[in-house]
Amino acid sequence: MSPITQSLILSSLAAGTIITMSSQSWITIWAGLELNTLAILPIISKNHHPRATEATTKYFLTQAAASAMILMASTLNAWHTGQWDITQLTTSPAPTLLTMALAMKLGLAPTHFWLPEVLQGTTLMTALLITTWQKLAPMAVLMMAHNNLQPSLLLMLGLASALWGGWAGLNQTQLRKIMAYSSIAHLGWIIAAASMSPPITLLMLWVYILLTTAMFTSMATLYLKTVKDLSTAWTLSPGLVALLLLTLLSLAGLPPLTGFLPKWLILQELTTHRLTAIAALFAAFSLLSLYFYLRLSYTSAITLHPTPTPTKNKWRQSRHKYTKLISPLTPINTAAIPLIPTML
Repeated sequence: MSPITQSLILSSLAAGTIITMSSQSWITIWAGLELNTLAILPIISKNHHPRATEATTKYFLTQAAASAMILMASTLNAWHTGQWDITQLTTSPAPTLLTMALAMKLGLAPTHFWLPEVLQGTTLMTALLITTWQKLAPMAVLMMAHNNLQPSLLLMLGLASALWGGWAGLNQTQLRKIMAYSSIAHLGWIIAAASMSPPITLLMLWVYILLTTAMFTSMATLYLKTVKDLSTAWTLSPGLVALLLLTLLSLAGLPPLTGFLPKWLILQELTTHRLTAIAALFAAFSLLSLYFYLRLSYTSAITLHPTPTPTKNKWRQSRHKYTKLISPLTPINTAAIPLIPTML
């Protein structure tokens, strides 16, 4: 891909998200989402591989169906109210249609089946774009319309995503699929917080993006694609593998790491709203995700030097082009809890 084409595609990707986040009209929001979807399709399919073509097709069909549902919801609402403003979403079927469309765009259960397959067919940095930047526009729409959405439906989607994200990730050996199910589980927590507290939702989204960025950049630097690759990654960079272990534990939500605090705040908010049973279910479902995070941490830690494994050091031919990005991300992902009160 030429630099001019790449810059045009990336600028279109950024413009689609910015248009969606800064709009109040349903027409411009839909146009921004469509621009965002069409801009990332060449990025997914640039490898000219059958798997990349399959991932592009699945992504396009899913996002097109979700955009059609958003357009249908806004049209039904405008038909009854005469308003194209996103804050005037009052017609009965429109909020439900919008919620399911945003769930499909975000990859929430039960409309999550496209996300692991798409991530498996793309490169690591494209998968990073899909799991971080592509979540911003649908989450912005969700935050703008959250007062008119049904809290019970959002909580049901959150519970289903937290359960399925942990359950389906247990038997995976491909790291990209594991990160896909991790994304599903984290978005379940985010969508549950969206029904009660927007500040906690933004905090959870911010922490999720930082942790996922650190994880994918570490995987790209160490050329990690499977759990087996993770067991021999210390031969490339023992220090980076140790930082990767801390990132995994922070993704799992273990104290005193950064990933613990947003989940704790969400559980506290659920109990404040007298939803103790749902808070207990979220805490129980997080144990499923904790299991495969600990499995990955064990795989990376048990083979760190000194080790009885007779593996020789690999030839250091990697350029470590993401080291400058990983360096500031690691302290934020592991020790940013004292900064959280200033963010809230």
